[in-house]
Amino acid sequence: MLRIITLNLNGIRSAVRKGWLDWLAAQNADIVCVQEIRAHPADLTDEMRNIAGLTGYFHFAEKKGYSGVALYAKNVPERVIEGIGISEFDAEGRFLRADWPGLSVISLYLPSGSSSPERQAAKFRFMEVFYPHMAALRGEVTDSAREIVLCGDWNIAPTEKDLKNWKANQKNSGFLPEERAWIGRLKEEQGWIDTYRHLHPDTEADAYTWWSNRGQAWANNVGWRIDYQIASPGLAAHSSAARVFKDARFSDHAPLIVDYAWP
Repeated sequence: MLRIITLNLNGIRSAVRKGWLDWLAAQNADIVCVQEIRAHPADLTDEMRNIAGLTGYFHFAEKKGYSGVALYAKNVPERVIEGIGISEFDAEGRFLRADWPGLSVISLYLPSGSSSPERQAAKFRFMEVFYPHMAALRGEVTDSAREIVLCGDWNIAPTEKDLKNWKANQKNSGFLPEERAWIGRLKEEQGWIDTYRHLHPDTEADAYTWWSNRGQAWANNVGWRIDYQIASPGLAAHSSAARVFKDARFSDHAPLIVDYAWP
């Protein structure tokens, strides 16, 4: 079994203070992808770099206290790639890829557009340049017999059943028609598979992975499903279990745990 966990930490130091390391040590994970670490190398302790027998790899943002992604792995990868080759987004630390024989795992943090029209425009630019990048990854699956999974905070709720108040959010970032159509194209035109939805096609409230810190969103489960693992068909076919962990809170997001009967 291959167990992969993804979680937006909303700050690695904050998550550690809330008990994330102790929880992770009990999960028997093979690979852990995290986003929004909000740290630079000097900010990390040894226990943040190597967790529960997993070695950490990082793509830091240039801006202090902002963005950044990491990937922790039980087995040392053959290759690690930081960024997608677009300086605007690579400076924000949004993409980290690790390769093993026949398998690639990517920690991804898609931009949020909720803070301003300028950030929404940046989100749309990322989507535009990342779509052909996804197509190239899909080509690797076909040409190299490689399975690939992208784990992370996609900042898009794909369908009406992926957020509590979908009617009131149709003009808000994260549920705009253009954003949902983009995710749909990745699945329909390129053949990527949302592993959680593959296993739980009809689940609604239990599928949410993010809750606003405003009001009583967490208490009332007014959530969004914006964190997912999108896999190539061969790997997705071997997904055997998927769940969102909500028994403790380490962030405004919740961990998504997926098991694959692979290789």
